[in-house]
Amino acid sequence: MNQKRPVYRMCAVTREKLLKSDLYRVVKTPKGVVFDSKQNISGRGVYIKKDLKTIELAHSKKLLNRSLKCEVGDEVYIVLIQELSKERRDR
Repeated sequence: MNQKRPVYRMCAVTREKLLKSDLYRVVKTPKGVVFDSKQNISGRGVYIKKDLKTIELAHSKKLLNRSLKCEVGDEVYIVLIQELSKERRDR
């Protein structure tokens, strides 16, 4: 009767502890900053809540830049917003 405990992570923007499934992961790799859809790429990663306002706040205040200690391009935020809209459409 092994039951897995839920896995929680903290959002880099809101500082809320949420289920890992309720967050997106963005990773700093040697090739640059990328969106980690399967949440298994090695490298420094940060989690961000699956919410449009949270993503926009992170972009406007450059919060992911601070967390990853490097420049995060606009294309990462565009991918996050596209992924969010795709998930909402699939529901």
